[in-house]
Formats: sequence, C-alpha cells, structure tokens
Amino acid sequence: MPKKATQTPVIELTDLVKCYGQGNAEFNALDGVNLKIDKGEFIAIMGPSGCGKTTLLNVIGMLDHPDDGTFLLDGKPVERLTSSGRARVRSEQIGIVFQSFNLINRLTVLENVALPLTYSGTGRTKRLEKASSVLKTFHLHEREYYMPWQLSGGQMQRVAIARALVNEPSIILADEPTGNLDSRSSHVIMEELSDLHRKGNTIVMVTHNPNLTSYASRVINMLDGKIASDTKITVSLTRTESVKIPLNRKLTVAKDAPVKPKKPRAKRTSKKSKATS
Repeated sequence: MPKKATQTPVIELTDLVKCYGQGNAEFNALDGVNLKIDKGEFIAIMGPSGCGKTTLLNVIGMLDHPDDGTFLLDGKPVERLTSSGRARVRSEQIGIVFQSFNLINRLTVLENVALPLTYSGTGRTKRLEKASSVLKTFHLHEREYYMPWQLSGGQMQRVAIARALVNEPSIILADEPTGNLDSRSSHVIMEELSDLHRKGNTIVMVTHNPNLTSYASRVINMLDGKIASDTKITVSLTRTESVKIPLNRKLTVAKDAPVKPKKPRAKRTSKKSKATS
C-alpha cells in the first residue's frame, strides 16, 4: 500500500531562542522551543507569568524576531523574508487579537476594523464595505460609527476579533482574549473563537485561565522559556462548566442592548430652617 502523505505543519519551530537584556542581565525568554502546529488546530498555551508565552506568540505573529533556531510558516522559512515581506505575510495570513484590544480611539469602530485592509492596498470604499460586512457577522453593525470608548469591554474585544478577521487570515493568534472581561463576555468571545475553529481556522491562544482549555484541541504548558508539556485534548468540559455560567442563563450576541440615556434625577430641595418672625 502507498504511504499516506504527511501534512506539512502550518507552523514549525525548531530550537527557537529569543534573548532579552545584555551581559549578566541577559536571559532567554524562549530557550530551545520545538513546536509543530497543524492546520485547523486550536492550541491553548499556558504557564506562569514570564514563562515565554507572549514572546512565543509575538514570534509566531512576526512581531518579534528569534535570535536562533528556525521558523517555518507553511513550510517556508520566515527568516528569509524581508521586513516588508514579513508585513505582507502577516497581513494576509495572520490575525492577531490583543488582550488590551489595541483599538485606535480617534477612529470609529468601522475604521478600526478596516485598518488592516489599508496595509494591503485595498481602496477606501471597498475597505469600509468589507469591514461593515465583518461587523454584521459579529452583530456589531449598529455600532459602526461608535468610538471605541463608547463600547463595553466585551464589545471592544469583538471589534478586535473582527479587525483580526477582516483580511480572512488562516491563523488567529489571541493573547489573553478574555483577560479583561467578565464571565459572560468571556463566554461570548470564546464561543466566537470556537466557531472560527470549526470553520477551519488555526487558533493559537495564550491564557492564564485553565477553564478555557476546554475549547482547545491541544494544551501546551510553558516554563522558563521551554515547553514543559504538550497534551492533546480528547475529553472536554461543557462550555457552561468551563466558564462557570449558570445553565439556565441564556447568552446571545445577536442583540446588543441599545444604549439608553440615563434620566436625570430630580433635584432634592434642601430642608430650610423655619424663618423666625
């Protein structure tokens, strides 16, 4: 029988090293990392603060450069790309979701989502049309012309995910995507990431929250810049268990509550002492 063709990993890291500092203060944020990620996997990366999780995500997203080792993206060496080449590949293939949202306050929601299309040379009209279409997918079209500061934390993170998806990337990198959110908003965000995974996207998520690993197909634990464990998930908790949401609580992203202006309170008249005659 002919041998079954092996799939080329979408991401392959070999002996990857990333150093920070100088002289005696130098340390390896990544210390010989070896990792293969296949197309369509949902990876959760965990570990204590300072273990190298975010550095690893930044290297995969080509926001930072390794000092040693090799990084293959779809079988092609990233180190051979020029700075403009890395920017082009990043804008076409990778969407990044930041913990702090990284929305630009002087731009509307629509303009924020359209921003990655600017870098790819798409015309303004087409940029805004495509951004509007993505916002409809996330049930945020009624807030297209809001400013970021007018949104809730959950809405801002959904805008950040919409922005990451506007170029239709195959890889989504998420750094603590629920770190600044309450449990209800966290559930909504994780269900949206899970839906993207079901559609075939490769997702690499950094998290401190062990409950969120129930969404992943594979969990990687890091320690001191190294991969301490790498486990494929075969049995997961239910979604409601994983984020501690009551079973009788209905969640939906289809209808955002309209912003209602608060009614002004009636002024209280101060008690005056009786006038003396």
